[in-house]
Amino acid sequence: MHFLTFISLLLLAIVASADQNEIPEDLLTDPNIEAWVIAIRRDLHTTPELMYKETVTSAKIQTALRSLDINFKMGYGRNTKPERIEGAGGTGVIADIGTGKPPTVLLRADMDGLPIDESKRTDLEFRSTHPGRMHACGHDGHTSMLLGAARVLKSMEGNINGTVRLMFQPAEEGGAGGKRMRDEGILEMEPAVERAFGLHLWPGLPSGVIGGKSGVVLAACDRFQILIHGVGGHAAMPHLTKDPIVATAAMVQGFQTIISRGLHPLESGVVSVTKLDGGSAFNVIPSGITMWGTVRALSTETLVTLMKRVETVGGDIAKSFGCNITVTWSPDFYPPTVNDKDLWDNFASGVAAQVSETKEYVDVVPTMGAEDFGFIAERVPSAFYLLGQGSAPGTDYGLHHPMFSIDESVLIKGVELHVRSALGSLEDLWKKREEEA
Repeated sequence: MHFLTFISLLLLAIVASADQNEIPEDLLTDPNIEAWVIAIRRDLHTTPELMYKETVTSAKIQTALRSLDINFKMGYGRNTKPERIEGAGGTGVIADIGTGKPPTVLLRADMDGLPIDESKRTDLEFRSTHPGRMHACGHDGHTSMLLGAARVLKSMEGNINGTVRLMFQPAEEGGAGGKRMRDEGILEMEPAVERAFGLHLWPGLPSGVIGGKSGVVLAACDRFQILIHGVGGHAAMPHLTKDPIVATAAMVQGFQTIISRGLHPLESGVVSVTKLDGGSAFNVIPSGITMWGTVRALSTETLVTLMKRVETVGGDIAKSFGCNITVTWSPDFYPPTVNDKDLWDNFASGVAAQVSETKEYVDVVPTMGAEDFGFIAERVPSAFYLLGQGSAPGTDYGLHHPMFSIDESVLIKGVELHVRSALGSLEDLWKKREEEA
């Protein structure tokens, strides 16, 4: 390498390293920022929207970014499977803070709600105003924390040597919005992303405690719809029918053996039937039943195996009752979310230990929950972690529960985690450039 080039890179690394360490502490403890983040979260909570329909949510994000004088690009996360999933999408937002030059670290938050009803909650002033829709997975908190990080980062933009890219993503709840945005080039656009971070509020951990691990942290998953086709008739004459209800009952039981008898004892997997629909009267055997469910595993290979077994076992059982089935899977199965070992180790020993309520992180076992952040982690070294929030009254309800609540005291910790993980990672990338120079 040319001597002058080496000196230039070395000086840039030294300057960057010094600047990156200087996070004004008053920014991370400013009560105005915490109040702002909580207010945004509560506002978002009142207007939950389902995947690919997050127009109001996206507009609120854009309004917040404009108020911070942060330039952004919108229109990301377009629905490429409208025949399978409702909604046009295009509600995703990308914003860069910093020099606009490499290195670049991505911070991601999801924004969609769930088809869960919150209308019966009388204890919550800011409950959902959209009947049958709710933020029951903390995405309102995720979005508000990332906006809080945007506010902190923008206020110290002159000290950022590199770029922090903010990714506000639609359609995490089964729509693969992360894959859509990835395929739209948000990782490759200049300056290209070199590392990525994501987090999830977690009621299973005490408030302020950080959990995670290197390697697989979240499962691969897919969902199925199975149509069981039979021959209907009078309930008094079942011998003249091919009863899909009996076939369905046997299939549900048979699926339980896929894991216990079809999977290696040291591997993990889940096959869950979650919804059944069919029949119209007490004295009519229906001609068909519809079944829905999910398949999950800690590797893509095992997931594919389980998917094939669902089709084979289900088909064979249905056939034994004189029925047949049609199996439909989602347009995109989610890969496992895999934490890069080096990135996770640096995060766990540095940022997590610094910010966690216990000054250390909890090494968690992989969960069968799934995240489309896994699509990002397939392309760039990534770290995904859990932020505990289950200590305040009423905040220990599980994800996707109609009583799910957020301990809002941890939101400012999420802001700090975003800021420190991004700036710390930029500093580390500069050090690597120095070593390679």
